Amino acid sequence: MKNKKIICHDIHNNKTEVDSSQLIFRPSIYGILIENNKILLSKQWDGYDFPGGKIDIHETIEETLKREFYEETGVKIELIKPIHCETSFFNPNYSAKRIGEYCNCPLIYFSVKKIGGNLSKDNISKEEQDYIDAPEWINLNEIDSIKFYNSVDSIKVIKKALR
Repeated sequence: MKNKKIICHDIHNNKTEVDSSQLIFRPSIYGILIENNKILLSKQWDGYDFPGGKIDIHETIEETLKREFYEETGVKIELIKPIHCETSFFNPNYSAKRIGEYCNCPLIYFSVKKIGGNLSKDNISKEEQDYIDAPEWINLNEIDSIKFYNSVDSIKVIKKALR
């Protein structure tokens, strides 16, 4: 629909109405790694997100998640199964490079298993170094009390992964 108005949110859930013609299509994929009653999360600002990110035009879903997960955590993974999908209309204004961008982001979440690597932040991109820190294993019984920087119901996604 031409000239449809879309409400986009930023990381603080501030909302901006934009014309649909301004949207960039940005599919993204994230991994849920749970071991020993803990989940591996990407430390971002004063909160967390699931490791993952944008699917590049030349990549498959599997290639993207393996690359993004390794970049943000140092851990090599294998995809198990998809557990959740939804759409987010997002304004990535946390980055000076992204001011004025508005995205239609299909979000895909997979359960994954570790096949190698060690926790590290050495492979984080230059742009992401401004807000991503070393990954952390978080006890599942603490999940309700942490801050997530994403638009999904993170607790619901984690519960789906545990099934």
